[in-house]
Formats: sequence, structure tokens, C-alpha cells
Amino acid sequence: MNRVVLSAVVVERGAMRYTPAGLPALDLRLAHESTVTEAGHPRKLGLELKAVVIGPLAQSIGRLELGSAHEFGGFLASQRNGRGVVLHITELL
Repeated sequence: MNRVVLSAVVVERGAMRYTPAGLPALDLRLAHESTVTEAGHPRKLGLELKAVVIGPLAQSIGRLELGSAHEFGGFLASQRNGRGVVLHITELL
């Protein structure tokens, strides 16, 4: 199963665009910082991740303030150029 839930801050937001099918689409960059336990030891981690939201949810997420923290649900997919991954956001939790 490819399911991701991520607590993150919206650090960058592109302009609203539209797919060839006419659906709204929005590109984002999300940042996450936390401490997790790995092999019984605490580990600090931080990451930035490209994200995209397509459809009616793009309007709602487009209104979020930069710097605001939220929980995003979705799935991971390869970027179009095949380098890296992108989070496809399907819900705002």
C-alpha cells in the first residue's frame, strides 16, 4: 500500500494551473522536522518534499498561509523526469 501521512509546513506554493482535463493543480514544497526512534535510539530528521494537489482540494490548499503547519495525506509517485519522488496530496487532515 502506498499511503503517506505527513505533518509539514508549507514553505513554497506555485501558481494555480490547470491540467489538460481542466482540473486545478497546485505545486507545493513542504518541510518536515521531527524526532523519531530508530533501532532504539532517537534520531532528529528534517526534509523538504515536493508535493502536488489536483482537483477541488487544490483550491483549499491554495488558501493555506505559507509557514503554516498541517497534516497532509496522500501517496508517493515518481516525478515526471524520473528523478526523485513527489507527494500527491489527496486529503488535508
